[in-house]
Amino acid sequence: MAVEGVSLPLFFGMMVVFVIVTILLGLYGYRNTKNNQQFLLGRNKTNAVIIALSYGATFLSASAVVGFGGQAATHGMTLMWLCFLNLFLGLFVAFVLFGTRVRRIGRKLGASTFSDLLGKIFGSKKIRGFTAAIIIIMMPIYCAAVLKGGVNSLVVITGMTDLYDVILIILAIIVGAYVVYGGIIAVMYNDALQAGIMIVGMVVIFIITLTTLGGFTAGSMALTELWESGVGGAGTLPGFNGYTSMASFGTAEWWTVVSTFLLGVGIGALTQPQLVVRFMSARDDRTLNRSLIIGSIFIFVIVGCAYTVGSLTNVYFFEYHEMTSFQFVQSIGQNVDFIIPNYVLDVFKEVSFGDVFVSLFLLTLLSAAISTISALMHTIGTAGGHDVYTLVKNWKSKKKEEARADGDPGSSAVEKDHQSLSVNRMVTAVVMVLVVVYCYLMPGDIIAKATSLFMGMTAAALLPLMAYGLYTKKPRKDVAFASILVGTVTYLFWALFINAGSSIFLPICRWITGNAVLFMDSNIMYVDALVVALPLSFVTLVIAYILTRKKNNAAVEDTGSTVEEGAD
Repeated sequence: MAVEGVSLPLFFGMMVVFVIVTILLGLYGYRNTKNNQQFLLGRNKTNAVIIALSYGATFLSASAVVGFGGQAATHGMTLMWLCFLNLFLGLFVAFVLFGTRVRRIGRKLGASTFSDLLGKIFGSKKIRGFTAAIIIIMMPIYCAAVLKGGVNSLVVITGMTDLYDVILIILAIIVGAYVVYGGIIAVMYNDALQAGIMIVGMVVIFIITLTTLGGFTAGSMALTELWESGVGGAGTLPGFNGYTSMASFGTAEWWTVVSTFLLGVGIGALTQPQLVVRFMSARDDRTLNRSLIIGSIFIFVIVGCAYTVGSLTNVYFFEYHEMTSFQFVQSIGQNVDFIIPNYVLDVFKEVSFGDVFVSLFLLTLLSAAISTISALMHTIGTAGGHDVYTLVKNWKSKKKEEARADGDPGSSAVEKDHQSLSVNRMVTAVVMVLVVVYCYLMPGDIIAKATSLFMGMTAAALLPLMAYGLYTKKPRKDVAFASILVGTVTYLFWALFINAGSSIFLPICRWITGNAVLFMDSNIMYVDALVVALPLSFVTLVIAYILTRKKNNAAVEDTGSTVEEGAD
């Protein structure tokens, strides 16, 4: 049964229209996907508006609206720094420093996926396979968190908690269907539709919030006074200094907010495989430049509204319920991920046409979730259906060739990319099932943490070698592999054994030691793995580069020829 303020007939009416348009765009993608290459990258002539909206909608999922909106309600306006990082690093630096070079180099090398791009830049099967493995193993966690967040909010607002399983499976099937059959074309065009809905929904929520609280200045002052009057701080850690102030440097609160939320997501956006593919699908550099302008407006609106509204919900809940946002959701047995849904449901009760706005928010939330889920499913599916499939086929061909040559290791088949549209579709369908299973294994209050985990992981493992590969004329694969290996191993060890926030995903430390993390009584348990793993990955790359240059110079002096890298 629907809760007060939600008109199920109205919402279902909106959903019917939304699903019909989604199916039509999926059919458009299906009809224009004639081969595997078009499934992977489209027709390499995507226009600036589609790229910008697809990039933004993929980047900013339900994790931005619900996950980080809830974290902003808990930790305050410090998260507005993430708005700056999203714009500067996630958009400006990504497009200007990486975007055009990714498009040009990817087109020149004939790369079709992110793993394929890195593998061909370095001429390394190991790097291609390692990158694909990171995507296949880690990205489903992020995808499941987004799906779970969207469904959780939907069932809470509509009151259909008894239908949780049904809604989860139906939503996964809808997304999976248009990704499997429509490929990247269906994904990007649906992203653009969903981005438009997100803009309208978030602007409406932002305006209603400021109107209800008497404007931004009045709301901010009330937020400051809330802490000064001795109210607030529930859900935070030692070092919290109020909703409008930065936490004390080096405290548990500071490390959690700065290292996990700000740096983890801010830096991690640069190496997101699902975003890099958008660069590779662009028609030309001019298209990317235009996309930057459109994308900037979109991201500023979405994250600016989400993080501002999230913080200000404390003022609203205290005024109407005499509790902070965190205390309110705790009182009804829910967690941080439900702050924004409950706020929207509550604030629109007294607003004219409130049921329309609540339904619009639900559609906004679903759009935010679906846009990212579809991109992630496509990325995971192509990592398995194109990258792993190609590597396995080439390995089998090599073994057959060696067998024909009586085991001569010098004999090998010509390696090539193996294109199979049916394999890509099959793997993507399997991914859909895997993501649904993950949803049932994950704990609550997880959307923002899962987002930070995956983005931090990719940054630590891939950012140094990606920059090295894009800006070096003759990048060495041994240098790159050393970097990706150290970054990955360091990040996983720290995330599973040191950091309290990420160890909950796979409690290996608890199974071995009996404790959640190794250092229970130290602030080090709040330091995100990215802070340690990314510098080590970079230092490893520099040291490996210096050592290989010295080795190469020594070889030149001794033999008069350079040292060639061995095969993978």
